[in-house]
Amino acid sequence: MAVITSLTPQKRDKTRCNVEVDGRFFCGMELATVLQNGLNAGMEIAPETLAAIQLESERATALDKALGHISARMKTEREVRSFLEKKGYLAEVCESVIARMKELGFLDDGAYARLYAESAAKRKGTRLIAAELRAKGVSDEAIGEALGDVQGGEEAAKEILRKYLRGKEADEATLRRAYARLIAKGFDYDTARAALRSLGEEYED
Repeated sequence: MAVITSLTPQKRDKTRCNVEVDGRFFCGMELATVLQNGLNAGMEIAPETLAAIQLESERATALDKALGHISARMKTEREVRSFLEKKGYLAEVCESVIARMKELGFLDDGAYARLYAESAAKRKGTRLIAAELRAKGVSDEAIGEALGDVQGGEEAAKEILRKYLRGKEADEATLRRAYARLIAKGFDYDTARAALRSLGEEYED
């Protein structure tokens, strides 16, 4: 048996508390769940019993919080999992909620990647977009499919160049800096060179 050593309110969510067992953080839990199950500091309890209490009583609450989290904008599976983990939900609860959200159509990393790529392609290159999606937990397969639908990479690069060169003399040093800017924005070398060449023709005209 283990001992519940403390129950302390969470700083960011006063409706939840952190549960410590044998002096170590065990999980986060709704205060209502704590009261309903008569949990208190000093109480002896099996860890698996405590985990079962959280899983059964908090699945619906965790789903509600996760749905609220994605209400402003779409999120990836990794972002939702991280949000729930920070709330103190155990892995079983997190995975149950994520599975339910996918079943309901609220979580779709492929759709997220397509929308993100379509929007970001107006101001970033595919290399940077891929890196950002990867950091959000999107799979390489989903990233590849999303970027395969992206159009107008060279036009986006040219627009960035036009804004950068506005009011500047298009001399060799400035064009080198402009090229470096495109690379930093995630455009590949061929796209950056093509945009520079095309823009050079516009200046010549």
